[in-house]
Amino acid sequence: MAKQSAVDSLKESIRLLEIRQAEEGQALKEQFRITFESLKPVNLIKSSISELTGSAEIKNSLFETIVSILTGYLTKKMMVSSKSNPFMKILGAVLQFGVTSLVAKNAESIRNYIMDLIDRFMNLVDEAPEEVPEAK
Repeated sequence: MAKQSAVDSLKESIRLLEIRQAEEGQALKEQFRITFESLKPVNLIKSSISELTGSAEIKNSLFETIVSILTGYLTKKMMVSSKSNPFMKILGAVLQFGVTSLVAKNAESIRNYIMDLIDRFMNLVDEAPEEVPEAK
């Protein structure tokens, strides 16, 4: 009688292990599918962009870089026309590089100055008396 019980116990253990194996196999297949999807080039680009846009430090750095390059470019365009002589074009390129470097090094103080100007302007607008239409 004890042998029959041991055989039944062994069969039950095998059945439980087979169920466990099937569950783990499904979990492994699902993890493989998720990994495969995440490694597609489109999804890699999307995740990289979301990481870049999520970081405040990178946003600030990107903003400072864009502003400094744009400022240098605009300075060159204002100072040098397209029909200028080669010396003026070289001088414009040097000026562009200098302005770009200057803005990049002082981006934080420039941003603070601009924010201060905006705050002052907003305070002036808030303090301006509202015109009340006169009754006729």
